[in-house]
Amino acid sequence: MSHVETELSSQPECWERSVELSTEHRHLLGAPGERLAVVGCGTSYFMAQAVACLREAAGLGETDAFAASEFPAGRRYDRVIALTRSGTTTEVLELLAHLRGSTRTTAITADPDTPVKDAADDLVVLAFADEKSVVQTRFATTAFTLLRAHLGLPTRKAIADARTALAEPLPEGLAECTQITFLGRGWSNGLAQEAALKMREASLSWTEAYPAMEYRHGPISISTVNTATWMFGSAPVGLAEQVEATGARWIEGRLDPLAELVRAQRLAVTVAAARGLDPDRPRHLTRSVVLTTS
Repeated sequence: MSHVETELSSQPECWERSVELSTEHRHLLGAPGERLAVVGCGTSYFMAQAVACLREAAGLGETDAFAASEFPAGRRYDRVIALTRSGTTTEVLELLAHLRGSTRTTAITADPDTPVKDAADDLVVLAFADEKSVVQTRFATTAFTLLRAHLGLPTRKAIADARTALAEPLPEGLAECTQITFLGRGWSNGLAQEAALKMREASLSWTEAYPAMEYRHGPISISTVNTATWMFGSAPVGLAEQVEATGARWIEGRLDPLAELVRAQRLAVTVAAARGLDPDRPRHLTRSVVLTTS
């Protein structure tokens, strides 16, 4: 069994531990009304998108998400949260250094013995969710669950659904599709983007992701008998029928969107194995992106 298989299978237990930790960080997502930004790179950026959407929808204040490299230098926030599994990603460390002394920063990481411990004002460590695989699964979803619980949002169903996602067989024929599109709405948009990334990283698959209502504005043109469209959350009225009319497979997201992501992670590993690929060592990727800036 690969590292990534072991790690993705441990997610329900990691999520439970993060829910227990959520009470220890009272101001993790700022006070109500504070202007907040959540940043990250790759997988962490997509988790940031989901968290930002949930916080703002909860009425706690304006909340934005950025790739760390694209943070708008002239925009002011009361607090910035950085998601970084390794604690060594160049763009995150550079942003934290830039914000030092002007904006309160919090880093959520899996490894406290890295440069991020000195770069951020506050540190939240999820060492139990650290990973050996290059491909992120449990750290990202555990950090998201921690923040979701901190917002007071329900997590029990997500944890139960994740166990279902791990136990049930994958939809028949999905692994043979030549292309898969993931769709989301609201906070599940970020998770749909992450599902597509997992498929690309682990199995070199052709995948895309879009907001569900945008799919009919062009992307549906690629749908055909050998493709699938996978909805995370409730679908817009009539979309399933339109996709099925193209001959493509429609996968209804009946589980919590975070648990649907677990199903997509499993699919990525399954397709990688069928293609003789090692999901622990994806092509051209490393555990952390550390750039030479000289």
